[in-house]
Amino acid sequence: MAERLEGELVIQVINLYSKIQKRIGGPLAVHGIGLSEYLVLYQLYSAPTQKMRRSDLAEQVGLSPSGITRLLNPMEKIGLVEKEENPRDARVSLVTLSSAGKQIFEDARVSFDHAAEILLKPLDAQQSSAFSTLLTMVS
Repeated sequence: MAERLEGELVIQVINLYSKIQKRIGGPLAVHGIGLSEYLVLYQLYSAPTQKMRRSDLAEQVGLSPSGITRLLNPMEKIGLVEKEENPRDARVSLVTLSSAGKQIFEDARVSFDHAAEILLKPLDAQQSSAFSTLLTMVS
């Protein structure tokens, strides 16, 4: 039985994600991080104060609260991120990008961007722009 177009598109997106993990994960490993850690560092680096609430960070990287805790604990142990208590609300835990985490991110970003360029090389500028627009529409 033929799959519906929407189902096929979702399968193609999942397959693309697997390809992204393989093609980008290798270059990031040189920096001692994986794709999930890179996404956390990216979000923190991009935040105005380079800190975020743990719950907001979990949402931005697509993890559950317990999943983000499991990811952040080793990152904190090796000094990429730091925990910070919220002085206004003790129930809210903040995550801050450390100076080591900032340096790792800046180094890893070069590898990430290069791997992304190679991955998307089959697309010309117009196709890349259209692809970006489509992804924005469904995300």
